[in-house]
Amino acid sequence: MTFPKIGNLAPVFALENQRGETVSLKQFRGTHNVVLYFYPAAMTPGCTVQACGLRDAAAELAARDAVVLGVSPDPVAKLAKFAGRDRLGFDLLSDPEHAVALKYGAWGPKKFMGRSYDGILRTSFLIGKDGRLRHVIENVKTRTHHDEVIALLDGMR
Repeated sequence: MTFPKIGNLAPVFALENQRGETVSLKQFRGTHNVVLYFYPAAMTPGCTVQACGLRDAAAELAARDAVVLGVSPDPVAKLAKFAGRDRLGFDLLSDPEHAVALKYGAWGPKKFMGRSYDGILRTSFLIGKDGRLRHVIENVKTRTHHDEVIALLDGMR
């Protein structure tokens, strides 16, 4: 897998969120740091732990001028259910053709229970207010992901 290069402008995109609204990476340029995280499937155990950790860290993220964008191949209706069920206060974006995941190198071969297939590789990207990629988090630990994100954001100040 090949990630975009640190220091380069992050690949731009526009996807539908859980409310059917179009969210573009460009809309945050100049005003917010962006925590862009790719997760395999809404409402699964690991993805729920990761999303709820980010939800619970909302005040700390806001204090660092950061917005969270979660991306999965799930349809908008499933994202709406996930956001409502777990009171997620950030945008969940639908990437059903995994075009954005491919741009970021977050789509590729996986193995689960002896089966090989292509899917979302749980990866996070921190994008500065200038639109440039600052950090890539591979091998995300769902329970402590939010802590790692906050520590990296602190280093971007």
